[in-house]
Amino acid sequence: MPDSMVPPTPPVSLEALLARADLGLRRIAGPEDPGTVVHGAHTSEMADPYPYLLGGELLLSAGVHVPEGAGAGYFDAYVSRIVAAGGAALGFGLAPVHKAVPGALVEACEMHGLPLLEVPPRTTFSAVARAVWQLMAQARTAELRRVTEAQQSLATAAARPDPLRPVLHQLAQRTDGWAVLFAPDTTELATAGTTPPPGARQALTDLAEVVRPAPAAGGHASPGARKGRGGAPGATGVPPLEQGRERGRAGAAAPGERRPVTPAPAPTTASDTVDGTHLAAYSLNPGHGYVLGVASPHRTPGDHTIASVAAALLSLLTGRHRSGTATAHSSALVRLLLGAPPEDVAPLLGGERWHVVHARPDGRTAPDPLAASALGAALGSALVDPAGEAVRVLVPADRPVEPLPGWTLGVGTAAAPPDLPDADTRAARALARARASRVPLLRHGDRPALADLVPPHDAEAHARSLLAPIAAAPALTDTLRTWLSLHGSWDRTAVALSVHRNTVRQRIARCAALLEADLDDPDVRMELWFALRGT
Repeated sequence: MPDSMVPPTPPVSLEALLARADLGLRRIAGPEDPGTVVHGAHTSEMADPYPYLLGGELLLSAGVHVPEGAGAGYFDAYVSRIVAAGGAALGFGLAPVHKAVPGALVEACEMHGLPLLEVPPRTTFSAVARAVWQLMAQARTAELRRVTEAQQSLATAAARPDPLRPVLHQLAQRTDGWAVLFAPDTTELATAGTTPPPGARQALTDLAEVVRPAPAAGGHASPGARKGRGGAPGATGVPPLEQGRERGRAGAAAPGERRPVTPAPAPTTASDTVDGTHLAAYSLNPGHGYVLGVASPHRTPGDHTIASVAAALLSLLTGRHRSGTATAHSSALVRLLLGAPPEDVAPLLGGERWHVVHARPDGRTAPDPLAASALGAALGSALVDPAGEAVRVLVPADRPVEPLPGWTLGVGTAAAPPDLPDADTRAARALARARASRVPLLRHGDRPALADLVPPHDAEAHARSLLAPIAAAPALTDTLRTWLSLHGSWDRTAVALSVHRNTVRQRIARCAALLEADLDDPDVRMELWFALRGT
């Protein structure tokens, strides 16, 4: 039966209908397949019901159409037409025409594999039809509830600081299958769920190529990207005759002239079944190359809806943030590489003053690129650097930076492009203090300080002189700075530096010895802090 003819309402199992004690139906022929489903009930006394069936129906008949003395030939033709129309089962009523189901009809149903149900005299066809629609309504309600719960769980997963794998996990769990995100280079970027058999897994990879957009003329295709779409490498999927007609309609080319060939647009979804495993591929952000693949042992009406929701969320997570600014960002990068000063390029990026934000996800050592992209989207900026254990984001100064669930943030003071390196350092220190203090967000102070009263040149010279004994050991300088910023707390300094507290004690003792200073003296601490702020 063609899928396009299946109503959107979930079908009901024939076993569920037989289990209704109030109907008293009994199977007397045909296979006992628990997977047999019914999409509706239809009553007909036509000798040939084929023109009136859509497929998937339980056909109900009292045998009025059966001529007197009908033999095996009549019933064989009758049942074969029901099977050809895609009928799911035949229900035969015992009253008022027939007292028993004709034996030839039983034999014909057995031969053609059509389930035959005996409908007792006390059960009307209207009662059977009503029971079918009641079961379908119950299935519809259950399916809507399942889809709604899946949508909520997917949305919750997408809101997490590292959303990619949670979304795939929820999709795999809700469809009882396997979910995979294919990168533009066709590799499996992330997976979740029960891995399908190797043949189905390879078939899903091939199916992903069907929905992945073809590269423009002169572009570079991913390995194997153009195979499978037309059956041979480089095939367009258009028959040679049709290709010739297209060229003819476009006009004849001059001798030696090469006309660009525009590939046909790829579909956004594709499905297949391999070795009993249902496969589906969804293109994310057509043109970017990401593809969502789903493999499941069964396919229910709500699975496509659930997968579509996941595809929409993953499109947001993998797409470029504010794609309309991509050209301006590209222009800014080119100008920087060609020697333009940062202050001239900053307006192309959306502002002249910026906050540098350092962020680390809670419970993870290093965020992946998609989690970093989601962080940038939450902060309202596409300028994200996911290098290292922390993510750095440039946020325009006019946009507030608020705490985000699942992240620890350190925010530097607003700065113009020439001062961004210093702001970057302050943001890193703010993040270290935030992690040590176990607060979700900490801002570097931007109010006027005592250091502003000393000329920068004099302050720098004083700092170099005072800190000279430990200047050759960056670990000592960083430990002293962090320890002073956390008011001499051994434990919080150890957390901020990711070292053992005994290591902190040893380093501070070494600093005190090299500096020949009493670090318990508040005046000494203040002078050292003043010097460290200038380095």
